[in-house]
Amino acid sequence: MERQQLKQVIIDQRQQLNLPESFIARNIRDELASLQKTRQILVITGIRRSGKSTLLQEIRNNAKEKNYYFNFDDNRLTNFTLADFEILLELFVELYGAEKTAYFDEIQNIPEWERFVRRLHDQGYKIYITGSNATMFSQELGTRLTGRYIKIELYPFSFAEYVSWKKPELLTSKQLTSMQKAELQNLFAGFYENGGFPEFLLLKNKAYLQNLFESILYRDIIVRFGVNERAVKELCVFLASNISSNITYNSLRKTLGLANATTVSDYCSYLSNSYLCFFVNRFSYSLKEQIHYAKKTYFIDHALAKAIGFRSSDDQEKTLENIVFLELKRCACEIYFHKQKYECAFVLKQGTKIVVALQVSLSLQNAATKKRALQGLIEAMENYGLTQGFVLTENDKISTEQVHNGNSKYTIHVIPIWRWLLNKKNNLNVDHLILSFNEIV
Repeated sequence: MERQQLKQVIIDQRQQLNLPESFIARNIRDELASLQKTRQILVITGIRRSGKSTLLQEIRNNAKEKNYYFNFDDNRLTNFTLADFEILLELFVELYGAEKTAYFDEIQNIPEWERFVRRLHDQGYKIYITGSNATMFSQELGTRLTGRYIKIELYPFSFAEYVSWKKPELLTSKQLTSMQKAELQNLFAGFYENGGFPEFLLLKNKAYLQNLFESILYRDIIVRFGVNERAVKELCVFLASNISSNITYNSLRKTLGLANATTVSDYCSYLSNSYLCFFVNRFSYSLKEQIHYAKKTYFIDHALAKAIGFRSSDDQEKTLENIVFLELKRCACEIYFHKQKYECAFVLKQGTKIVVALQVSLSLQNAATKKRALQGLIEAMENYGLTQGFVLTENDKISTEQVHNGNSKYTIHVIPIWRWLLNKKNNLNVDHLILSFNEIV
């Protein structure tokens, strides 16, 4: 790039660095505060518009050194190459003097960016970077930056963050009154309807989610990987229409009219790398069987899935399951589902063992629904040697019951989803996750 053109981009971007007026704080701020004291490169990844850039600006605003900021998601940078990084650094010094902290937004857009970041780190710089592609970051970070970085994945708002924005005083009450419980249930209904993308919650423009989907689809998938536009778009719509459902690559191949299942597998990996969709394996102690079994699919945001999918009716239970899955993703959990004669929504692995069996049901008030939910949960508990299991429902009261199955006795805890979502923090390990359940009951 021409030096003067790059200088102009730096100056122009500086005019857009302030936090938005309606800024919504994220729950990972305490974790960030401790990480900022280390020499490690801090990598913030996640889907587009999940708040990465805003979080980066919050970090900048609270730092002593804040001038070396650059956003690589700028259409004027089509000719930017590895050699231009040196010019960028020279211009920073020319414009703002010597500093030792740098902030780079969407840096994965520039090939071999990790070479420059490695050199800055070796020179004693504290570096913050964001990006929207999981695999690219893993490959590039692992190649030249091993041991030099800490990665944080940022998702759309959790329910706790949604409440913190809408009515934060409700989060400080240890004993909830009946009125406060009703308020929280009402807020959960709003979260269920609107999802967690920050800008959509502020604007409430229904076209926003469709435009966001198109942006992710074209910029992060079609252009980057050179895939068939019609097929990948149809795949996204199908998956959005079938969240929390079982799929196989071969069945998707037939639905999309593609030549082979390998192509479908590749497309699904691209969607996963862009954080748009996630695919969960059925648990088996055989890795080969895990690969060949059907998978369950989940979306990054249930409101986004509803906006782009086709569902004849609003399947509340599947939406609730998607919400629970995303909360589990915020924890350090290995997530699987159980399926033999019956199905259990989630089983969580720690080390070599399954340590949590978790069922999701709209309600247990209906006898047939309760029977189905408990059959899957108890079968999973039997298979993995567990004595207690959990059922998350929309609004059922907190309760515990003992269930006898043959000579075995199982303890079943029933918890409203909204209550559990407020009782845990992000980035917990499985032990703390179990504790968060037990603290409620």
